[in-house]
Amino acid sequence: MTDTLPDASAVPATSALPIASTTQTVRALIALLRPRGRALALTTVVLLSATACGLSTPALLGLMVDAVTEGKPFVSLLRITAFMLGAAAAGVALTWWSTQLLANVAQNVLADLREDVFAATLAQPSSLVEDAGTGDLISRVSGDVEAVNTVIARVLPATVSALFMISLTLVGVGVIDWRFTVAIVAVAPIHYFALRHFLRRSGPVYRRSRAAQARRGQQLIETLGGAGTVTALRRTDEHIGRIAETSEHAISFDMQAVRLRTNFFAQLNGAELLGLAAVLSVGYWLVTTGSVSIGAATAAALYFHSLFSPIAVFLSNIDELQDAGASLARLIGVTAMPGRPASIPASARSAPIGVDVERVSYSYDNSTPVIDSISISIAPGERIAVVGSSGAGKTTLAKLIAGIIPVGDGRITVDGTPIDDLSDAELRHKVVLVSQEVHVFVGTIADDLRLCAPDSDDAKIAEAVETMKAQWIHELPDGLETRVGAGGYQLTAAQAQHIALVRLALLDPPVIILDEATAEAGTTAAGLLDQAAELAVTGRTAVVIAHRLSQAVRADRILVMSGGRVVESGTHDELIGADGSYAALWEAWSVRS
Repeated sequence: MTDTLPDASAVPATSALPIASTTQTVRALIALLRPRGRALALTTVVLLSATACGLSTPALLGLMVDAVTEGKPFVSLLRITAFMLGAAAAGVALTWWSTQLLANVAQNVLADLREDVFAATLAQPSSLVEDAGTGDLISRVSGDVEAVNTVIARVLPATVSALFMISLTLVGVGVIDWRFTVAIVAVAPIHYFALRHFLRRSGPVYRRSRAAQARRGQQLIETLGGAGTVTALRRTDEHIGRIAETSEHAISFDMQAVRLRTNFFAQLNGAELLGLAAVLSVGYWLVTTGSVSIGAATAAALYFHSLFSPIAVFLSNIDELQDAGASLARLIGVTAMPGRPASIPASARSAPIGVDVERVSYSYDNSTPVIDSISISIAPGERIAVVGSSGAGKTTLAKLIAGIIPVGDGRITVDGTPIDDLSDAELRHKVVLVSQEVHVFVGTIADDLRLCAPDSDDAKIAEAVETMKAQWIHELPDGLETRVGAGGYQLTAAQAQHIALVRLALLDPPVIILDEATAEAGTTAAGLLDQAAELAVTGRTAVVIAHRLSQAVRADRILVMSGGRVVESGTHDELIGADGSYAALWEAWSVRS
């Protein structure tokens, strides 16, 4: 571990996922709070009342001192004591109530923010999330949310209470004598410059600390996820070194923050000492000149002493508020990312629709195009098969047509409408992609299927199962109620693929894209999945990324891709007769089969 801490600029806080500016963060926070204006107003009134009850103690103690020095009857002391006990009891009750009110508002705001983050993430093209890295995204939805949650649950109530106490205390001291206020305000510049210096330096440190933690998380995920490959290639030491390096950067920024906090609190303690000396000096002068009573001077000194805790709480919590502010900016940055147009109700499928790909190009790294100026017109109800060697651009073309990744150059229209102009609801209703990378969610099979069509009843689900020839589901231990996923029944790869095709039947889209959707099937299950895939494309506009050329034979038209371009187009017989790339692929596949 190095002893030299890097400068805050040493590790850039860049990310593929944006970070909101201060203005954007404040606006977003106001938008989240606006619907809860009445609750906030009630919380403010209750919190002010609780603070006022707490601040009555110094004033009552001052009255008690005057009562003793002036020789008033003992009943006066009892009366003051009763007021103190009543104010203390009311303060405790009101503080508890205000804390509950504030926590309720804050937790609901956090819940809305968390939902907005997930919704915004899911609305983005998968390429953006992939470029950002899972480490950054996981860091935001876990570490950043937790940081904000901690502040909301513990820091925010204490900070707001401290701020109210400081404000009302200054008012109370001013009521006793304005010169006490001058004595207190005289040390305010020390607080101001200490806080200014701390905020100016801590903000960048916290932002880069969060970014460094995200990079550390990304490195851990990459190393652990590929542990087998790392070990096989004998690169263990190299990856451990990378983890150590990213960890050192993260720890270095944490240590910078500790240094800043230590210096900050040392300056606060100095300000408290000078302030108390000033108030006591002014009190002595005012008492000797007869301007105030001993009790009033005592109350003023107690008021200032009572400021120690709220000032320390308020200023020290700014440290955590800074940290949470950096996390909040990262979360708001996700919610502020432009998504598709707002969803509108989608109509039921009436007939197949056409798809047009017009001079579309796409590159993952802004250099070599994966798709190079492709133009395809797919008629309503037409079945297109796309074949080609690995790396030809088949899967990228499928994702472009499905709207999963944004079009680089050119445009793609579905039923005459550019896909960029379609809402998520419309796009998912019109075009559905089923790939070989399927996922089965934790829960029952029925619940898994309802994720794509929440309104589906048992009868509709059973009908989709029958349509896709997935009767094997009924043979599972609990049929459609069989729990699958982690800790449940383990489906085979072919069964998971079949579940994806049943989802397709429930969605019933006019355009489907099968990206090698039956490629994972073994010999026994291949026929069943091919049959289900054939049923899925019947009556729909279909693009089939063919893993087995037997799937291409049944297509109305076959597109042969190479180097991101369509190099051949025609029916099976036409392409065989042309004796080109497809004919060579067919011959090679026939020999292997």
